[in-house]
Amino acid sequence: MAPAAENGSLSLISSVFLHRIFEGKHPLLVITDPDMIKTVLVKECYSVFTNRRVFGPTGVMKNAVSVAEDEQWKRIRTLLSPTFTSGKLKEMFPIIGKYGDVLVRNLRKEAEKGTSVDMKDVFGAYSMDVITSTSFGVNIDSLGNPQDPFVENAKKLLRFDILDPFLLSVGKCPTTFLFLSILTISNFPRALSDQELMAQSIIFIFAGYETTSSTLSFLLYILATHPDVQQKLQVEIDATFPNKAPPTYDVLAQMEYLDMVVNETLRMFPIAVRLERLCKKDVEIHGVSIPKGTTVTVPISVLHKDPQLWPEPEEFRPERFSKKNKDSINPYVYLPFGTGPRNCIGMRFAIMNMKLAIVRVLQNFSFKPCKETQIPLKISSQGLLRPEKPVVLKVVLRDETISGA
Repeated sequence: MAPAAENGSLSLISSVFLHRIFEGKHPLLVITDPDMIKTVLVKECYSVFTNRRVFGPTGVMKNAVSVAEDEQWKRIRTLLSPTFTSGKLKEMFPIIGKYGDVLVRNLRKEAEKGTSVDMKDVFGAYSMDVITSTSFGVNIDSLGNPQDPFVENAKKLLRFDILDPFLLSVGKCPTTFLFLSILTISNFPRALSDQELMAQSIIFIFAGYETTSSTLSFLLYILATHPDVQQKLQVEIDATFPNKAPPTYDVLAQMEYLDMVVNETLRMFPIAVRLERLCKKDVEIHGVSIPKGTTVTVPISVLHKDPQLWPEPEEFRPERFSKKNKDSINPYVYLPFGTGPRNCIGMRFAIMNMKLAIVRVLQNFSFKPCKETQIPLKISSQGLLRPEKPVVLKVVLRDETISGA
């Protein structure tokens, strides 16, 4: 069944279809066929579907790895890729672990007060601390030191949706205030120009903050409303790291149930709700003619909720991603970080960062709904996937011995 187009969005979908619609005067081709998705995002990425849609003048942000085009994108991506190798991630792990301890201390204070806690506040601070320490070598406790100049400037940046197409199109990206010290303290490659360096710094702050803090907020909401899942995950954590032992990089990556819970959370709550690629020339793919200038769109949030792909898609079922079931999932219908050469460059970093935070907090706390918790959770339809209202939960100490506190 073909979907109805409502203000450029899709209201109904079958598991395999393509649908042509317009956003204003701009032609869109919406696809959900896995083979076609593979061709667009992987096979023909370099030749035809290299770039994302350009909305207008983007100022310094046109140099960001997620926005740059063709040869500039290839060069920047090549320069940045070594930042996210296993070796580099292992080097970062102790730094991130330090901020996992700060996260525990901050949550402990809230738990001892007995008040409800906004998950975005605590996980946003954790995300900010991790990004600034690993990318810029700046060590701060942004929740404990909100007046820190670096924190204040970064928060100004985060008030704007850097990935919002409208803001990019009108050139409103608030880069002028952003501390020039980035140019001297950033850990990004020196082969980047100053403009490119600034753009990567801004996109890393925003993308890293938003994806990590929002996903962790969604995940803790799920655990609070599914106490059986929370308990099972705590059992795995306690068995893997007895007596609240600090997590290690290699062992963390091998935790099966943790991986299942994270994957199912990303299925239900993909932060980027769609992928887009601009067609650079007239082409025919799988019998479908695609004119030059068409934006090919993959609606991730729709794919992730398709009942033909995911039985009872509104139900949280980590078992979908068990070792037994995982191999049966087509990789082109589960796309929380995209796929192909232009997938999320920080995917492995983000997953490691989130898993470390989950282990540290669940070693020490349990999470429960409170009167401020919105049940069921309503999602904002504007821009990136966000809860309509803050995720507010009650944090309960598991015992009086707090690791890392």
